[in-house]
Amino acid sequence: MYSSNSPKSPHVGHFGISQTFGFLPEIQPLKSLPYHFDAWELLAQGLPKRLAGDSIRKEIESLPEFPLDQIITCRERERAMVLLSYLGHAYVWSGKQPPTVLPAVLAKPWYQVAKDLGRPPVLSYASYCLNNWQVLDASREIEAGNIALIQNFFGGLDEEWFVLIHVDIEKRAAPAMDAIFRAQSAVSQNCGDEVLSNLNVIGASIREMNETLLKMTNFCDPYIYYHRVRPYIHGWKNHPDMPEGLIYEGVEEYGGQPQQFRGETGAQSSIVPALDALLGVEHEPGLLKDYLMEMRVYMPPAFQKFITEIENGPDLRRYVGASHDNRLIDAYNFALHELETFRSKHLEYAATYIFKQAQTNEKNPHAVGTGGTPFMPYLKKHRDETRQHTLNEN
Repeated sequence: MYSSNSPKSPHVGHFGISQTFGFLPEIQPLKSLPYHFDAWELLAQGLPKRLAGDSIRKEIESLPEFPLDQIITCRERERAMVLLSYLGHAYVWSGKQPPTVLPAVLAKPWYQVAKDLGRPPVLSYASYCLNNWQVLDASREIEAGNIALIQNFFGGLDEEWFVLIHVDIEKRAAPAMDAIFRAQSAVSQNCGDEVLSNLNVIGASIREMNETLLKMTNFCDPYIYYHRVRPYIHGWKNHPDMPEGLIYEGVEEYGGQPQQFRGETGAQSSIVPALDALLGVEHEPGLLKDYLMEMRVYMPPAFQKFITEIENGPDLRRYVGASHDNRLIDAYNFALHELETFRSKHLEYAATYIFKQAQTNEKNPHAVGTGGTPFMPYLKKHRDETRQHTLNEN
């Protein structure tokens, strides 16, 4: 057990997490790399036009060598990962059939940048959302209506809105993330009032996440999402059109063998796993739990450590349940209910935006998520297991 007064007490800042912005970077992501990368940036930023044609694969194959030695800062590395990931997925999913081999000109730098960041060389949530936004009016908050994407596939309002709602949710989660260690420290010190205060912050933060999630339908149409936004974020693990995965040409570490990586999915966000860890929401052993643990591989390593630190910290749920204090129990149940509501709305959207849509080709299956799972049963199980952790009042 740790004490909030101890120098060893964890703090969100130790894990690269902002008290104000949560898992979003405190300094806005780079919009582009230096001039050495002009050919790459020009092609990436022109994707909404290029994908309307049929030559994107040839254009990628013709790019000059990616100047890895010119990447110096972490922000540059993250921009490089966004750029390479979008070009990588454009290469794979732009044709009638996905390729079996990714050309070395793209595969080698993508692998190296991903390795430096501690993530797999595939488009993941950290590049699709966390490091892919810009503020329109610096005098206002980071929120839907005041942010835009830096990088797109096809572009358009529906694609923008879908991702930006996630950016907004990340911002709304910041107070909850900042309160987690304070809540656990209060548990270790048996300070019920502090536990209550931080649980109230966490519950209010999750409610704001839910209010933001409800805005998804404002400008993101289910048909457009399914047919224009979703196809490009699939990965190559458990995908019916890529059963063997993808060969990364020239990457010696892979030995010429095809690699299987899951596609971008909200399950790669660190918010809900962190809340599960704090509230003691445990998932039964099985494929679902295995999948949730696998999703951590796609998170930045510091965020993975953050979740593990919470899991290894004081047991807040047990403390509240043993407190015989209905104020604490109500605050805990409120936060848990808001988390269940978040999962319920996610399930509803998954049905509307994906499962009920008409599948037109195997590249975009409506029964398999972009993360390569039978998502409807998984999401239902998420919701039900959350609800089962409700505490009874005394």
